[in-house]
Amino acid sequence: MFSLQGKVAIVTGAASGIGAAIAECFGQARARVYVADCNAAGAQLVAEKIARGGGLASAEQVDVGDELSCKALVSRVLSTNGGRCDILVNNAGIGHVGTILTTTPDDLERLWRVNVKGMYYMSREIVPSMRSRRSGAIVNIASTLGFSSMEDRFAYTITKHAVIGMTRSMAMDLASSQVRINCICPGRVETPFVQARLKEYPDPQKYLDQMVAPHPLKRMAQPAEIAAAALYLASDEASFATGSSLVIDGGYSAGK
Repeated sequence: MFSLQGKVAIVTGAASGIGAAIAECFGQARARVYVADCNAAGAQLVAEKIARGGGLASAEQVDVGDELSCKALVSRVLSTNGGRCDILVNNAGIGHVGTILTTTPDDLERLWRVNVKGMYYMSREIVPSMRSRRSGAIVNIASTLGFSSMEDRFAYTITKHAVIGMTRSMAMDLASSQVRINCICPGRVETPFVQARLKEYPDPQKYLDQMVAPHPLKRMAQPAEIAAAALYLASDEASFATGSSLVIDGGYSAGK
């Protein structure tokens, strides 16, 4: 396993799913993890699980779509750790089903606020401290829909394209400061959100088969598989990786 011994990390959207798996993985790798989420109770459960495994973790409530909330979180982390935060994982994100005709301006603004502005706010607050130390890694969670598209995902697709663009732009601007920015583009991942959606359908197995079908490996990813990629990109072993979009989609994009 790659080591994050002695490093300080913030993971947003970490109360469940991919974010929780990343936070737990980082805790096992010996990082000091700040489990950040708008769901304070869920974040606390994840932090306690990390602590039971021998890791160091704190739960932090944050609304990534609110600039002042992001400022407060980063300020708390930096002040507690002597001005240091080595790793930021921008994982918090939301989805929406709809075309351009069925997506309202409010729907689009809601996704843009969390999926794009949230990453902007968090990164903008943390980058100055990373630049001053000439060290740091930011990992953004995008999607295969960041470079492709599918039916009924108009707003989500727009925001994930923006995440990849943000990743590349930041990587270029911060390379001279030795601050690395990369993103991960997962295919379908079997998260609690997806499991809950399945239960809403009269025939859950039929819907599950439809979700799995586009992936040549004929299954969805597990959150831990995405966490393993985040661990690599956050580690010193990835010191030459910046501006990259790491695709983990079970072969989905290979056939496109």
